[in-house]
Amino acid sequence: MSLESFFAKLFDFQATAALLGEDFVQNALLTGLVLGLVSGVLAPMVVARKMSFAVHGTAELAFTGAAAALLLGFSVGTGALLGSVVAALMLGLLGQKDTERDSVIGAVLSFGLGLGVLLLAVNPIRTNNKFSLLIGQIVTVDPGELTLFAVTAAVVLLAFALIYRPLLFASADEQVAAARGVPVRLLTPLFAVLVGVATALGVQTVGALLVLALMVTPGAAAARVTARPGLAILLSVVFAEVAAIGGILLSLAPGVPVSAFITALSFLIYLVCRGIGGYRLNRAKSATV
Repeated sequence: MSLESFFAKLFDFQATAALLGEDFVQNALLTGLVLGLVSGVLAPMVVARKMSFAVHGTAELAFTGAAAALLLGFSVGTGALLGSVVAALMLGLLGQKDTERDSVIGAVLSFGLGLGVLLLAVNPIRTNNKFSLLIGQIVTVDPGELTLFAVTAAVVLLAFALIYRPLLFASADEQVAAARGVPVRLLTPLFAVLVGVATALGVQTVGALLVLALMVTPGAAAARVTARPGLAILLSVVFAEVAAIGGILLSLAPGVPVSAFITALSFLIYLVCRGIGGYRLNRAKSATV
């Protein structure tokens, strides 16, 4: 596809409207709504707890689990979920101390990526599925997978709601929280597992390489414009939904991977929020002079 034909198809709204009537597109939009909600809710806490690198490491083992599932012939989504939970537990238990967290994540990340590449290399079939593990393929989600997707997301959101207040306290000051009786050592791996499950959902849609676009970027953008936790979650959800749904709609007519548009929209939102945050900071400095 030439660049000229790509842009011509990108703005072919008639083709986009026609595709909106297809069942697979409607399933994709519903999947995007669910993913935008769960990733948007978790992203501010991921940013606050400096877990962006951990999300990337978790995505690599989710990719490994999906590659293993592809090789063994069972559900790719189940494989990604199992891989992400294993990764999250490893990161949560081995990386309790700040001084060793980055090295643990780096070790897990490289191991997961290497093993995943090996599993794909020894798999002689399903080449399209191999590629989709890296960049995602949201339009292949069927109704059964969508139901599992929604139930899993609901469980993640419910668990997060139950631990939100003590987790927020621990994120603000871990030592004081521990002194007040907050089970910090339990909350860290528990939240890591929730992030791992959400990351597995993201791997199925935007791929292992680009999952940060929804699990981190909306939270980073929200943090640029507000310091209020509740408002940050609300804005993060809005940003994630705009990126997910907007990315799906933009990808329909050209027929290119949705992850390209999701990441582009996420980054654009981040740049706008960064500009707004910088403008507010400069105004505050000027007012104090």
